[in-house]
Amino acid sequence: MTETHNIEYKQSWHDDYLKSICAFANAFGGLLYIGKNDNGEIVNLKHSTQLMEDIPNKIKNKLGIICNVELVDENGKKYIVVTVNPYSVPVSLRGRYYFRSGSTTLELSGLQLNEFLLNKTGKTWDDLFEDSATIDDIDIESVKKFINDSTAKGRMPDTKGLNLLQILEKLRLSKNSKIKRAALILFGKDPNIFFPNIQVKIGRFSNDATDLKFHEVIEGNLVKILEEVQIQLDNKFLIKQTVFSGMRRIEKGEYPIEALREMLLNALVHRTYMGAPVQIRVFDNRISIWNEGSLPLGLSVENLKKEHNSRPRNPKIAEACFKSGYIDTWGRGILKIQNACKEANLPEPVFIEKDGGFEVTLFKFIDHLAGGTTGGTTGGTTGGTTGGTTGGTTGGTTLLNSRHYQILTILENNNKISTRQIAEIVGINHSAVIKHLNIMKKEGLIIRVGGTHGYWEIQGSTIIKK
Repeated sequence: MTETHNIEYKQSWHDDYLKSICAFANAFGGLLYIGKNDNGEIVNLKHSTQLMEDIPNKIKNKLGIICNVELVDENGKKYIVVTVNPYSVPVSLRGRYYFRSGSTTLELSGLQLNEFLLNKTGKTWDDLFEDSATIDDIDIESVKKFINDSTAKGRMPDTKGLNLLQILEKLRLSKNSKIKRAALILFGKDPNIFFPNIQVKIGRFSNDATDLKFHEVIEGNLVKILEEVQIQLDNKFLIKQTVFSGMRRIEKGEYPIEALREMLLNALVHRTYMGAPVQIRVFDNRISIWNEGSLPLGLSVENLKKEHNSRPRNPKIAEACFKSGYIDTWGRGILKIQNACKEANLPEPVFIEKDGGFEVTLFKFIDHLAGGTTGGTTGGTTGGTTGGTTGGTTGGTTLLNSRHYQILTILENNNKISTRQIAEIVGINHSAVIKHLNIMKKEGLIIRVGGTHGYWEIQGSTIIKK
């Protein structure tokens, strides 16, 4: 058995392992085995009798909690099992807080620590009252639009005949005339008066993130931002493909609207509102949306790609958006994005944690080697059979699968990343990553500069799927 979010193995005891016990207590509990190797095999523990005295006392004195510590003897080989229960109050070790995420023990700091301590009190950032806010800070037109948008879903409580304050109370966004932060984010006339960076920045780039062509900054409450961002993307940043059915002109988007809307909603609902603004980067061959705020502690990128429980960072905002029909509450946002891309015959989107936040990237299909089809056609016309074959082979067979989109995006974000780290992010085995990288090197997409401590250099990032 390997290490997991609630199991860890240590061959011998060291006081530093109190961090693991602290992390288990702050997360979902767990088992710490002393006297087993990384594969869960018994290595026979020395000084087990003394440790059975020392470990419980150190846990109690250093962490202030009680854990069950048991000595196990299997065929003459001994090991210790420390059973850690989850605690409803925050547990610290020498003034520092740790949390278990996957098979890793993390030290919490900054925004993560603030959120953790707040959640342990049973509150979230968006559920707190903003003492300086009044009902006059709420935009009634945004509330009306929000209610109108909810009509098709039928989830909104009856608000007929209610005044603005009563509607907010019905939505659990106000109490005793006090306005919650969630209400200001959703409907505020100018939320930036109260909180910084209630914005979405959109930038248009070529293939290089350093080549900014133009940009827009959109401010306002969530209801207005959701509408305005879609208008800006549609009219200014994305190109509409035009096809004809008979005499009828049909405009198709570069990316499925369902995926784009879900990406934007996820970013707005789950972002850290005391951090940086949501950022959208539009490239020739892809679009990405980033929001500050790492995944909820204990939830990984791979978990998101499968059926998982919904754990919103801002539950009051999420609850209101559910009632309006903007989102659902079943943790299906990432699955919807994946399915929309699959139905549109686009490559698999890439989901990564980046720069203290979360980023989603969608891709288009574009030839990596210009002249793939053209090379084959021209060669065939001007040079006979030999020219046609050569042109077709040179330009037309460079067709790579969607996994390479993922790996290229990962390398663009961290060109010093190890192959094993890539395997963990993508969710495939290490040998498969090596195979993909070799193909990409052969096709001239990437080169390796230096050895073990070197880096990847991207030669091109426009590829297409087989």
